[in-house]
Amino acid sequence: MNRFALFFMRVWYLLVNAHRFFHVSLGSAFIVFGLPSLTLAATESNTWIDLTTSPVGYFALCIFVLAYVLVMSEEFTHLRKSKPVILAAGIIWAAIALAYPHGQTETVENAFRHNLMEYAELMLFLLVAMTYINALDERLVFDSIRSWLVRNGFSYRQLFWITGVLAFFISSLADNLTTALLMCAVVMAVGAHSPKFVNISCVNIVVAANAGGAFCPFGDITTLMVWQKGILGFFDFFQLFIPSAVNFLVPAAIMHYAVPRMSPPPSSEVVHMKIGAKRILGLFLLTICTAVSFHNFLHLPPVLGMMTGFAYLGLFGHFLNRKRHHSSTYNKGVIGDVVPFDVFQKVARAEWDTLLFFYGVVLCVGGLGHIGYMALASQVLYSQWGPTFANISIGILSAIVDNIPIMFAVLTMNPDISEGQWLLVTLTAGVGGSLLSIGSAAGVALMGQSKGQYTFFSHLKWTPAIALGYGASILVHMWINARTF
Repeated sequence: MNRFALFFMRVWYLLVNAHRFFHVSLGSAFIVFGLPSLTLAATESNTWIDLTTSPVGYFALCIFVLAYVLVMSEEFTHLRKSKPVILAAGIIWAAIALAYPHGQTETVENAFRHNLMEYAELMLFLLVAMTYINALDERLVFDSIRSWLVRNGFSYRQLFWITGVLAFFISSLADNLTTALLMCAVVMAVGAHSPKFVNISCVNIVVAANAGGAFCPFGDITTLMVWQKGILGFFDFFQLFIPSAVNFLVPAAIMHYAVPRMSPPPSSEVVHMKIGAKRILGLFLLTICTAVSFHNFLHLPPVLGMMTGFAYLGLFGHFLNRKRHHSSTYNKGVIGDVVPFDVFQKVARAEWDTLLFFYGVVLCVGGLGHIGYMALASQVLYSQWGPTFANISIGILSAIVDNIPIMFAVLTMNPDISEGQWLLVTLTAGVGGSLLSIGSAAGVALMGQSKGQYTFFSHLKWTPAIALGYGASILVHMWINARTF
């Protein structure tokens, strides 16, 4: 009986003091896994805590590096790049929340919501742009351009320059990935008997597509981020037109002499655009004007103008579907106007892996920024190294690491630099990826599409010429835009 009473008393003691044991056990677990630092002292409510030297900070850095290693090895693991960064974002923010005292969790929540809002604006903006590009593709606009180039009997050298120039200008409105794939389809079609032409043209297309995206807010995610942040105005980016053109023209002029002096066999392929193609292109340009007008004149976020433009496309799609019922007046076998137009099918074809990867990157870098690492990096890069050297180095780094996290990290640092330096980092982050084939989405995609005719090492052969263009574009920018520094 005494043993039973003693056992009962012990159980009762454990139940009464369970909360104490729970807190002790939980704290021990955090020490084991290197999460919240025990050195954090209680501070005033809703104040930021520097975690850069705490176990939480080191833990978050390790998680981000591990996730990005998986992103960079996507070609070998076949694991979509969005998955590891989304998981890393959740783990990093959970670790930050656990590191803060119970009464200060609102600080972490507000910081997370701020980063989420930045992502939401950019995601909706990109989604509308991608939907328009998919609609133009479905209406056979790009196939029509390709067939026109193939059947016009241009020589290899003429096609080298035509595809490069088109890639440069088209990528200022469409993304560099879509542009590169379109131009690669052209060189693959006409260069079936000349692998050397395909190889060197793909290098040229990657350089041109990346350069063209650097002088317009719509050309690349990095330029879009800078514009949406309000750091540079819409027309300020066009000061980079000449430096971007130099970045493309210098290596192209060097590669020109390696292009075969022959002409491809003629082709009679004809592709007609579907009904509404030209009007959708016009609506896309109107949507861009709407976004710019909302931002410049009404001082509203550009995403509102883009979403308004999405309505233009949706309403026109409804018009096309109604017109389809009277399609007997058209040549159905040629223009294919009997195909229904569903705007939401175009939304479904958006590059969701890219959009979700962007979510993970924004939240990961935002978490590291809240810990304090971005302020620390800004101090080292822009105070100790100097803005010019820092911005040039950032461009070189973007040849290895995707330029999206790099640019978002710079925006999170928010260094106190001149307009000319912001233009410089926009330029270098946009064109630096051309130094290696793995430095941009365009290069990675073309390595897959070219079926072994364009490879990492074939691109590496021309890296000195591309680096010459990279350096020349920086010098030209610092010369013609000297007043902005």
